[in-house]
Amino acid sequence: MNQEPAEGTIVVCPDGPLLVRGDFEIVTPSGEPVPRQRQTVALCRCGASAIKPYCDGTHKLIKFRTEPVRPKPSGM
Repeated sequence: MNQEPAEGTIVVCPDGPLLVRGDFEIVTPSGEPVPRQRQTVALCRCGASAIKPYCDGTHKLIKFRTEPVRPKPSGM
């Protein structure tokens, strides 16, 4: 059974960006298209990128975490 490839996919990277692949358009809140040069882009989730909406790797410098840090059990 052959499946048609999805028009686009989104990969949620742990503690990092959203990787968006495929045929899609990124627009501003007012509907203006945001230019892109690649078929796959990394979108910022940490809010600290200097090139928003795209990721510039700042999430690594600020130690952005997508999951809350759980306290270690006492006694260990």
